[in-house]
Amino acid sequence: MVFREAFKEPKVMVEDSDYDCIGSDKLQMSSDENFGFFENNLQSLACILLSRNVNPNFMENCFLGRQMFGFDLNQVLLKDIKTVVLNRSGENHGRQASDDSLLPGLHDDTASDILAWGCRSDYPNLACINKKFKALIGSGYLYKLRRRLGVIEHWVYLACILMPWEAFDPVRQRWMQLPRMPCDDCFTYADKESLAVGTQLLVFGRELSGFAIWMYNLLSHDWTRCTPMSLPRCLFGSSSFGEIAIVAGGSDKNGCILRSAELYNSELGVWESLPDMSLPRKLCSGFFMDGMFYVVGGMSTQTECLSCGEEYNLETRTWRRIENMYPVSTVGHPAMRSPPLVAVVNNQLYSADQATNEVKRYNKTNNTWSIVKRLPVRADSSNGWGLAFKACGRKLLVIGGHRGPEGEVIVLHSWDPQDTSMNEPEWDVLAVKERAGAFVYNCAVMGC
Repeated sequence: MVFREAFKEPKVMVEDSDYDCIGSDKLQMSSDENFGFFENNLQSLACILLSRNVNPNFMENCFLGRQMFGFDLNQVLLKDIKTVVLNRSGENHGRQASDDSLLPGLHDDTASDILAWGCRSDYPNLACINKKFKALIGSGYLYKLRRRLGVIEHWVYLACILMPWEAFDPVRQRWMQLPRMPCDDCFTYADKESLAVGTQLLVFGRELSGFAIWMYNLLSHDWTRCTPMSLPRCLFGSSSFGEIAIVAGGSDKNGCILRSAELYNSELGVWESLPDMSLPRKLCSGFFMDGMFYVVGGMSTQTECLSCGEEYNLETRTWRRIENMYPVSTVGHPAMRSPPLVAVVNNQLYSADQATNEVKRYNKTNNTWSIVKRLPVRADSSNGWGLAFKACGRKLLVIGGHRGPEGEVIVLHSWDPQDTSMNEPEWDVLAVKERAGAFVYNCAVMGC
């Protein structure tokens, strides 16, 4: 059950709250009546969640299926919550909660559990209620709680030619513009790379003074400079897993191709050097699969392409080389091709072939690739550049530009690899972004 409408545009005038709500529409609050509805629905959700054996898979299906449930507190008495809490924890939660509790009649730990199940696009609304809600949202505690509960929503972050960074919420079909990055013109117009880790969006690029990383923080909704890597680089392979991310290979400021790798901890905001890979490589791609970090593709010199991959074991801190893991394309000059377009869904690796415009699946057992279906857009027209191929929850996401009679648009296509229908499953059009050009410069998917 997804409680997505309880926070929908609440109209409550809040004093002493300066939280900047992000969204395509600014949220205006001005009526105590609607807050009463908001409060009652939250308490109703509490009854449902606490009185039933909630299956996280069912909750996830509801998120993706965009189902909506509404409850009336009159149908489920608040006293039932206290009984259920007592039965679940063995502790005496039957005593009266304090007047300044998050949800009247509930202790804050129980209220936090309830709020963690809500859509995270509602959190800016919650932060506008009062200082206590603002502090809870800004602390990041709800996101840590969501991870423990297995509640994850995936948002897509895009930077295209005619717009600054924007976030897209697939559940509510809502676009949200991020604040403008306070970088210099060199960083603005130079090539950039992006990576979402935890509740942060990292954007790597070059300023007049050298390599720089700008970080968008989901909790504070602003951009700040991120701690630089021990060895700044570009054209590297990278991926994230929860609160950590790994970058590997790339080129340094002098153009030397690197074999070094670093791990970033988003909770601590620090970089840690990892053991070197067996080979240097740039223009490569990284991903996590089965708890391991992998790097595939790229070039070890200015002319030599790599077909081998490398696997990093976080427990043993060792690299393992895998021969012929990613076939080398013979189409076009290698330096002109984009890094491999790869994505992992349900621990299964897929790639978008820039030369044949096909989606391929990797077989871990025999180290081979097989064709799955056609891409919904052409990747060969720009050697793979300007196209995003990402995992978004249980689905593959292809984002590319289209030129039509009314101008250029960015189209988000999605496909569930587990779709077993008899006919070849079609790509679903998840969203269309108008007046956004036809080239995707950067894309990252944040799941939290």
